Amino acid sequence: MKVLKPTLRILLPVVVIAIAIGIYKGLLAMRPDVQPASPDVLAPLVEVVLATAGEVELLVRAQGTVAPRTESRLVAEVSGRVIEVAPALVAGGFFEQGEVLLRIDPIDYDLAEKEAAMRVAGAELRLAQELADAEVAARQWDSVRGGGTAPPLVLREPQIAEARAARVAAQAALEKARRDVGRCTITAPYAGRVRAEDVDLGEFVQRGQELAVVYAVDFAEVRLPLPDADLAFLDLPLSYRGEAPGGGPVVEIVVRFAGGVHSWTGRIVRTEGELDPKSRMVVAVARVIDPYGRSEERDRPPLAVGMFVDATIRGRRLASAVSLPRVAMRGPDRVLVVGDDDRIEIRSVKPLKAERHRIILASGVEPGERIVVSPLENYVDGMAVRVLVREPERGGER
Repeated sequence: MKVLKPTLRILLPVVVIAIAIGIYKGLLAMRPDVQPASPDVLAPLVEVVLATAGEVELLVRAQGTVAPRTESRLVAEVSGRVIEVAPALVAGGFFEQGEVLLRIDPIDYDLAEKEAAMRVAGAELRLAQELADAEVAARQWDSVRGGGTAPPLVLREPQIAEARAARVAAQAALEKARRDVGRCTITAPYAGRVRAEDVDLGEFVQRGQELAVVYAVDFAEVRLPLPDADLAFLDLPLSYRGEAPGGGPVVEIVVRFAGGVHSWTGRIVRTEGELDPKSRMVVAVARVIDPYGRSEERDRPPLAVGMFVDATIRGRRLASAVSLPRVAMRGPDRVLVVGDDDRIEIRSVKPLKAERHRIILASGVEPGERIVVSPLENYVDGMAVRVLVREPERGGER
C-alpha cells in the first residue's frame, strides 16, 4: 500500500487532464459551423423636392431713400419789410398751388409804378410833339423849296427816333415797376410742403435773400441703385437722344415705420445718365403718385421725404423655368440629384438668378427630377440614400 500511494499521486492528475482534454475535443466536435457575414449599413435618409417648371417672374430687390420730385428755394426778388406770412409757411406745412405764402410791403414799389407811368405819359407827349413839329417842318419845306426831299434834320427824324426810344425806355421802366409790385407777393408755384423757412413777420428782407425751401407733393421719387448684372432681368426705360423714355416696370415700395409695415405701388420712370465708376451701379428712379394722400389703409403714414424704403421691382417673365430652394445648392453651381435607383448624382447646373429663398436655373435640371435639400456633410457620386419627399411650399418668391 505504501508503494501504491506515490503512484496514485502521479497518475491521478494525468488522468484528470486527459479526461478534460477529451471533453474539450468532444465539445469542439459538437459546435456548429460559423458562416462569415458582412454587417448591414443603413443608407442615409435625405429630403428631396421634385423639380418643377413653370412661369417665373424675375424680381430685383433694391433699397433707397424717398426724395421730392421737385424742390425749390424761395428767394426775395425785392427788398422790403414782411407784412404777411401764411400759416402754412412753417416747416412741414402744406400749401396749394397759387396760395399766397408771404407779402412784402409794396408801398415803395406802388409809388415807383406811379412815377414810371408818369414818365411814360411824358415820353408819349414828347413823341407826339416831335411828330407834329416834323409835319410842320415838312409843309414849310414844301412851301419854300417847292418840293424835293428835305434833309432828315429838317424833318426832325433824329428827334423823333430819340422820342420813340425814350417812350420805349419809359414803358420798360413801367413794366419793371409793375413786376416789382407783383414780386412783393410770393405765391406757391405748385402744391407742396415746406421743408425749411427762414423768415418771419416784420423782418426786413433783401433782394436775393433765401426765405424758404419747399418741395412738390404730387409725386415722390426713390433712387434705387442696381448692379449692372440685374439689368438683364428688367425692362428699364433707357433714354436715347431725341426719344422720350417709355414706361418702366412696377415697383412695390415697403416702409417699416412706427412698428408697422406699409406699402405703396410705384413705377420706374427713368434711369440716371451715368454708371457709378466705383460700384458699377445704375440708378433707377421710381415714382409714387400722391405720396401724402390718405389711403384705404387708415394707419398708413405719408411716404415722407427721407424715409428709407425696401423696393421690389417686377422684372421679366419667363414662360418656363426651373426654380429650386436655395438650400438645394451645393456651392455656386452644383446640386445633388437622386436617380431612379436611389443613388446620388452630383450635377453641375447653370444658375440664372439668385433670389431670397430660391435659385432660378437656366439649365442643368429637368422637371420631375428629385433634388436633395437636406444637409449632407459627406457624399460621393453614386452613394445610395433613402428618400423623403418634401411637400412643395405654397406661394412664390416675395
